[in-house]
This record gives sequence, C-alpha cells and structure tokens, in this order.
Amino acid sequence: MSDAMRAWREDAASPYTEISREKWAALAPATPLPLSETEIVQLRGLGEPLNMVEVGEVYRPLSRLINLYATGTRKLNATAKEFLGDEPTATPFVIGIAGSVAVGKSTIARLLRELLARWEDTPRVELVTTDGFLYPNAELERRGIAHRKGFPESYNRRALLKFVSQVKSGVAEARAPFYSHLVYDIMPDAHVVVRRPDILIVEGLNVLQPASAEHPLAVSDLFDFSIYVDARTDDIARWYEDRFLTLQKGAFTDPSSYFRRFADLNEDQARALAREYWKNINEPNLLENVRPTRSRATLMLRKGPDHAVNKVLLRKM
Repeated sequence: MSDAMRAWREDAASPYTEISREKWAALAPATPLPLSETEIVQLRGLGEPLNMVEVGEVYRPLSRLINLYATGTRKLNATAKEFLGDEPTATPFVIGIAGSVAVGKSTIARLLRELLARWEDTPRVELVTTDGFLYPNAELERRGIAHRKGFPESYNRRALLKFVSQVKSGVAEARAPFYSHLVYDIMPDAHVVVRRPDILIVEGLNVLQPASAEHPLAVSDLFDFSIYVDARTDDIARWYEDRFLTLQKGAFTDPSSYFRRFADLNEDQARALAREYWKNINEPNLLENVRPTRSRATLMLRKGPDHAVNKVLLRKM
C-alpha cells in the first residue's frame, strides 16, 4: 500500500480532521483581531511566548469557529423550542478546556474569554477554573489524598456538576468557590459569581472525565464544545520545570505564599524539586487521567517544543 493510500485510510478511520498550522492560519484573515499587543502580553502565562502572530494565526480563527458553533447551537435550540411549543429562552454555551499542568490551557482560556467577548452576539463570557472545586486542604488530609491533589478524586465533582448545571439552566446567579494559588487552598469567604453569561468557559485538568458508576453524569456531558491542549510529555515536563523556577524567584518569595519555604533554594535544588513533583504527581496524573480524555474533545491543539500550535484536530461533524 502506498504512503498516500495509507494516510487516506488512517484519516478516514479517524473521528478528527487534521489541519496543518499553515491551512489553519489561512482562515485568519477572514476574522478581525480585536486585541492589542499589550493586552496579549497581559494574558500570557509564565514562560509562554504568546505573541501577535500566534494569536492571529491560531486563536483568531478558533474564536470564529467557536462563535459559529455558539450561534448555530442557539438557533437550533430556538427552533427545537418552537417545535415543542416552549417559550424561547437563551441557554449559555459551555466550553471545556483540558490539558496537563503547564501546557498553557489557562492562558488559552483567558485569551478565548477576551476574543469571544468581542463578538457582537456573545458579549458576556465568563471563565471558571476547576481549582475552585478542589476539596480544601484539610479535607484532602482527612481523606488521605493530599499527595494526589489535582487527581480526579481530589475534586468535589458533584459541586462542579451542580454549578455548571445551574449556569446551563439559566439561573440568575451561580456561585463557584474561589481557589487561591498564593495560599494553595480554597478561600472559604470568597466566590466567583456568574450571572447568565452567553458563554461559560470551564478550564481544568480533568474536565473531560467521563461518567462513572459513582458519578453517572459527568460535567463534560454539559459541554457544547471542548478543547484539549496537547504536547509531548518531555516538552511539558520542561515547561513545568522552567515555570517552577520562575515562580520560585517571584511568587514564592511572597511571605504569604504556601511555597515560601522553597524561595531560598539554589537553582540545582529547585530543579531537583520540580522534577520530583513532576515525576511523582503531575506526570502520573497526565498519563493516567488527563491524556486518556483527549479523544473526547471537540478540538485538539497540538503544540510543538516552543509552545506554538503546529496542528489542529477538529472532530468531524
């Protein structure tokens, strides 16, 4: 069998259409770029070389694609309600964004929030991270799973499902717990308040987890569109290590930081600790729980060693 025939057969068997960076970027000129370079710099995460080119060629067409899905879903819902004789009501469009620690999903979530809010028919876009639905540290200790923080069992999945269900059903106000990365715990007296958005973005490691016997309905069942941010494990490990060192020289020096005790480590000690955390916690979680869910995504963004997206995979309609 020729290479061309083999490639055709593999593509035909895949539920995804694979789009090269070049072909995807060619879609960009049809979509305006409403963000300035200053705004892009403010949105990017630690160690991520997000720039005007990356935003213009990758995330500009992505915002348009999601906008088409959102407006199409809204029209379909209206048509269905009319057919059923129900009163037309707007239902928030919910997007899930998943991927490993340090892969850049938080930056992508913030960026999409800004881009999608620029579209005339989706001006109200809210972003919630699943960190707020982690059990408090005291509860993790009580359950004996403090060392597995970030693994599926460390989240209050029932509370997360209730929150997204409330938003999806159109309640006037839904509240999510607030997680502080500075103190590394839930803040008991703080909340994220969401009030009838056009679009809700839910970002987190395990948001694409399927239903189970214990949890017969998964939060991913409520998503209208989902994104998995993908990259080679070795690249993510390097990004994680670099980010840890940047935090160690910055945020960790804050006297209020949970990680203040790491601020005085020398570079070799800091790298060794980052590698230990990666090997014992983040890599096992990625391989056992996070990456196996990527085939559930509507769209996958494949990143290269430089954090730039080099391929887009879109689920076939």
